[in-house]
Amino acid sequence: MKTEWDYTTLADAYLKRPDYSDAAIDAMLTLAGAEKGDKFCDVGAGVAHLTLMLAARNLEVIAVEPNDAMRGIGIKRTEKFSNVRWHEGTGEITGQSSKAFDMVTFGSSFNVCDRPLALKESARILKPGGWFACMWNHRQLDDPIQSAIEAIIKKRVSGYGYGTRREDQTTVIDASGLFGPVVHLDSRVMHEQTVEECVEAWRSHATLERQAGPNFFDVVAAIEEYLLSLGKASIQIPYSTNIWIARLR
Repeated sequence: MKTEWDYTTLADAYLKRPDYSDAAIDAMLTLAGAEKGDKFCDVGAGVAHLTLMLAARNLEVIAVEPNDAMRGIGIKRTEKFSNVRWHEGTGEITGQSSKAFDMVTFGSSFNVCDRPLALKESARILKPGGWFACMWNHRQLDDPIQSAIEAIIKKRVSGYGYGTRREDQTTVIDASGLFGPVVHLDSRVMHEQTVEECVEAWRSHATLERQAGPNFFDVVAAIEEYLLSLGKASIQIPYSTNIWIARLR
């Protein structure tokens, strides 16, 4: 299934991305009153970072992913879970039945959807009183290493920005008129990576690739050169898992 953002060449690198904070995921599920066996639709499931966390908590998960390469990796990573099934679809057209799910989640995928249409589709497939949630891991840019990486990028990519993935999602959710009050949850998580893994993760950074254009590989090479200059085998990367959650009206 073709989408505006094609992640085929980035699929393997996505395995190097950090998991979401367990504390944040547990707080989300507690707020939603989730129970064992509840039906979740994980939209834009990618290589199953969030899907795996939901499955491990004994939830029934339909993972929806448009990209064949990403979905293939996700299927392999979740093959031991009998409570996960995969389908081809998008945030705007999930291909799922109406009023079928207790919760719809978007793990680092809501920003690459037409958000108003994705909210309408989420409302359609949710059971009455069901829950919507979208989330991202945000690097803490005040960390010295991450600050230096930001400087490398901005020196080479004019007007670089993270777009909607770093915005407060409350406004767009409220504007849909479909959901009740939005709650924002956040929890810090520390992710350790080797320098090689960190560079590989940057190679999966679709926002950077999109904005850097033909300079993308030069930017990643500059990041790699800087990280190697630190003389460390691995680095600690502080993240904050940010979740926006709201209940269907």
